[in-house]
Amino acid sequence: MGHLFYGTSADSITIPDRLLSHLKVVATTKLRRSESFTLSWTHVDGTPGRSTLWLQPAIPLRFVFDSAEPESLNAATLKNMADLANSSAGLVVDLEAEIPAADAAPRTPARAATAPTARRRPLSVAA
Repeated sequence: MGHLFYGTSADSITIPDRLLSHLKVVATTKLRRSESFTLSWTHVDGTPGRSTLWLQPAIPLRFVFDSAEPESLNAATLKNMADLANSSAGLVVDLEAEIPAADAAPRTPARAATAPTARRRPLSVAA
């Protein structure tokens, strides 16, 4: 389990290393572009409710991983997370979701136009 430190608080948010690796890529990409967004999750530690952070470039953000080896990233999960982070609802993650292994198949070119999408859902196993 990794840890996300936000602001000057010594308290951290415990997030599985695999999910934290994907979150790091999405967050650093948006913050590097000076794009603020929200990150929300439902509590899984027995505490009822959910939490939301407003992530913006001026607030310190630190990612601490238990594993010394970097995780392989799943392109579909990254795209799903980036799309959610760009939405008005913000990035909503499921801390208990299993992220599929990195894509083994070669990438296919993106289509020029896509069909309208339904309401965005939190990151899940199907991502």
